[in-house]
Amino acid sequence: MGIKSASEYIDFFINLNMGESVSLLRFTNNEKIVLKQKLENKNMDKISIRKGIEILEELVKEINENGEKYVLEKYQKKENG
Repeated sequence: MGIKSASEYIDFFINLNMGESVSLLRFTNNEKIVLKQKLENKNMDKISIRKGIEILEELVKEINENGEKYVLEKYQKKENG
């Protein structure tokens, strides 16, 4: 798995450029589902997948507590220094 931080997930989401059709919350929940399905594959790196799920769960928690706009701005600022 290539994504190792919340900032990288936010960057990935933004670069997908889905506009208003897919919210960050929906995206993170869908990504969690995909990673949980990958855990069932015996040939996958389960440690990286579990780490990805943890990151996504933290993002979902942050979105629910602070809102999507706040989370997007927070992690974009981290990327831009």
